[in-house]
Amino acid sequence: MPPRSSKSTEDSLPSPGPFIRPPPSQYFTYRIQQGEQGVLTHEPYKSYLLPLWRFRSPSIAEKSSVALYDEFLRFCKEDDFVGMDMSRKFIQMGMTRSKRYANHKGGRKYDIGKDGEEVEIEKSQGHEGQEDKLIASGIFKETWERCRKHEGYKILKGRYQKELKDWIQGQGEEKSKDKRDYKVEIQKQSEDTENIKDEEGEEDMSSKPRKGHQDEIHHKHEIKEENTENLSTKPRKKQKTTNN
Repeated sequence: MPPRSSKSTEDSLPSPGPFIRPPPSQYFTYRIQQGEQGVLTHEPYKSYLLPLWRFRSPSIAEKSSVALYDEFLRFCKEDDFVGMDMSRKFIQMGMTRSKRYANHKGGRKYDIGKDGEEVEIEKSQGHEGQEDKLIASGIFKETWERCRKHEGYKILKGRYQKELKDWIQGQGEEKSKDKRDYKVEIQKQSEDTENIKDEEGEEDMSSKPRKGHQDEIHHKHEIKEENTENLSTKPRKKQKTTNN
């Protein structure tokens, strides 16, 4: 299968490329966290799903939410809870990020005050694109609710929690050799998404480290605060996870 393009247009999304499920030593490093926490750190799921995450307009938000939900369902068929939860997080992030752009022109929510502490920027009204971003947020929210209520998601979540406990008790430390081999296999996949930019023109959600104290503050609050504000396809080759 040819590698997917890292580019998308207003009317299309990149086709999902091959997915390599990590070995147990990597798979079980995933922790179920609140809201969107961890969505930008757990590979290969982050690099696989990120190109499908778009929210520029209601039409592309609709396509993005459908594509991410398709992945959510495919991961369910493969008994891959981590993939399901990561898909759910990207959908939730579509909801919260669109809402932030609706509330703040340019999408910037925090700034640094004179005392060096972060302060929230006053919400703007009537700016260009505000209505579209509100619609996009609603589209993602509907899909996010479906994820939360999905019975397979609930079942696999409970199973993963038990398997994780058993793995930790039985393995202790990660197997370094498995992890090295795995990193080589997904290297190209990771490189394909390193330079993805935010659709509004800012650098966003890439694997590059953020620079400076101000960026760190923005990144910290994007997930934590937006959750508080908003919370009121092609088949892959299956690789079974085994417990030793």
